[in-house]
Amino acid sequence: MKIVSWNVNGLRAILSKGNLISFMNKEKPDIMAFQETKMQEDQLTFNFDGYYRYMHSAERKGYSGTMVLTKEKPISVEYDFKGDDHPKEGRVITLEYEDFYFVCAYVPNSKDGLKRLDYRMHWEEDLLKHLKKLDKKKPVIYTGDLNVAHNEIDLKNPDENHFSAGFSDEEREKFTTLLNAGFIDTFRYIYPDKVKYTWWSYRTQARARNVGWRIDYFVVSNRFINRVKDSLIYDDIEGSDHCPVGIILEGGKNGN
Repeated sequence: MKIVSWNVNGLRAILSKGNLISFMNKEKPDIMAFQETKMQEDQLTFNFDGYYRYMHSAERKGYSGTMVLTKEKPISVEYDFKGDDHPKEGRVITLEYEDFYFVCAYVPNSKDGLKRLDYRMHWEEDLLKHLKKLDKKKPVIYTGDLNVAHNEIDLKNPDENHFSAGFSDEEREKFTTLLNAGFIDTFRYIYPDKVKYTWWSYRTQARARNVGWRIDYFVVSNRFINRVKDSLIYDDIEGSDHCPVGIILEGGKNGN
């Protein structure tokens, strides 16, 4: 089973470029998660044949948003998580399957000067409660643009970015807290020393120079890691300032 996640930085834009469809035709993912779709559902005219589609748009048009395509119809679908004090930004979709939960998320950016850091911390706390609640019932696959480079190996210039959004002590500690709660960063587990990035700023030709960050992840429940055959970073795929990431699963009902 192959699952892929991609922050497309505008679904309509990447569809118009052709990058997304050519990638999906080649990789044939069983589940495909998207972040930063930046559109309302009634604006999507393209039909993804062979997939059930679940879309969660932000109230603010042209902002944020998530979507999941799945070949197998899930048992249930939930949008966001408990807590009525979060703005409706279309950030989380949870799909339940027979032997796992699948959570697609677009984690809030703390912004320049860490202006949104306090909210980011609150959001992360509620998200972790959601993941832990799910994990009590079934293993969890948590994926998306998590907007954090966990360790120095995960970005090109750590010394210059210690107080930058995505590499602040607070954000990194939240990711550590997630892992300590019974979850595993699949790529770093399988490839402890490999340097690969998933996001490059559009400024200063960062991608051409490979000045990047690894901020897109597949995280799974500890007891599920034996199902993960590989964790992938498709850093040769263009079309967005992020590249796709993926996992290959084996075993279980959904494992082949």
